[in-house]
Amino acid sequence: MALSSMTGFARSHGTSGPYAFEWELKSVNAKGFDFRMRLPAGWDDVELAARKRATELLSRGTVYANLTVKRSNTASVIRINPDVLNAVLKIAAELAGRIDAVAPSIDGLMGIKGVVEVAEPEADEAEEQAARIAVSAAFEEALRSLVEMRKREGATLGDILTQRLNEIEKLAGKAEAAPGRKPEAIRARLAEQIATLLEASDRFDSDRLTQEALMIATRADIREELDRIASHVSQARDLIGKGGPVGRRLDFLAQEFNREVNTCCSKSNDLELTNTGLELKNVVEQFREQVQNLE
Repeated sequence: MALSSMTGFARSHGTSGPYAFEWELKSVNAKGFDFRMRLPAGWDDVELAARKRATELLSRGTVYANLTVKRSNTASVIRINPDVLNAVLKIAAELAGRIDAVAPSIDGLMGIKGVVEVAEPEADEAEEQAARIAVSAAFEEALRSLVEMRKREGATLGDILTQRLNEIEKLAGKAEAAPGRKPEAIRARLAEQIATLLEASDRFDSDRLTQEALMIATRADIREELDRIASHVSQARDLIGKGGPVGRRLDFLAQEFNREVNTCCSKSNDLELTNTGLELKNVVEQFREQVQNLE
C-alpha cells in the first residue's frame, strides 16, 4: 500500500436535466477522522451514502465536502393569492364608505405584499431522481480524486521521511565513532579529575573514588541508546515501505527517537558528542513534523 497525506483538494461537477451541480472536497490534518458536509436545502438524503464511502476510503483527517446545486431553464410561476386579495378588497370596500378615496388600482393591489406570489415550478420527480444519482456519482469522482492527491503527497512525504532516517542513521554512526564516548576515554578523564582531587587533599579514599569513577563511566555509555535508535530506524523504514495508514505508529517512533536522543545528550560529557546529539535532535524534530501530515 502507498502512504497517504492527510491534506488534499478535489472538485467535480456535472449536469442532469435542469440541474447543474458541483462538489468541492478538502481534507486537512487531524488526530482522527471527521467528515463534515454542507448541502443545499432538500438534498440531505445524499449525505448517508457519501459519508459511508468517505469512511471506507479514508481513515484519518478532517474532510470538508460542499455541494452546490442550481436548477436552470425553468420559468418562475406567478400566482395570485385569492385569500389575501379578497381580504384586501373587503377592507377597501369598508373604507370606501368612510373616507373619500378612489378605488384601488390593479397595480396598487398587486404591489401589496402577499397578493402576488412568485414560486418555483413543481419539480419533476424523474428528473430529480436522475439528478440525485448523478450527484452521488460526482461525489464518488471527487472522493477518488482526493484519495489520489493524498497518495501523491504521501509518496513525497515518504521520500522526505526516508531522507531524514538516513540522516539519523548517519548521525548515530557519527556518535558511535566519537572518541569521547569510548569507555577508556571516559575513564581517562575521570582519572585525571580524581588525581587532581587527590593532589588537593589527602582526605579522599582513592579506592572509593576509583569505584565511583567506574560507575560514572558505565552510566555515561550511550551504547544502549544507540542500539535503540538503530532499531527505531529499522522499524520506521519497514512502516514506510508497508504504507497505508501508518501515521500514528510513525508518530510514536518519532517520540521514541526524541527520548533516546535526549538521553544521549544528557549523558554526553564530550563537546563533539554533544554537538552530534543536538544535530540529531534537529533531524528528529524534522522527522516528527513531517509525520504529522501522514494518514
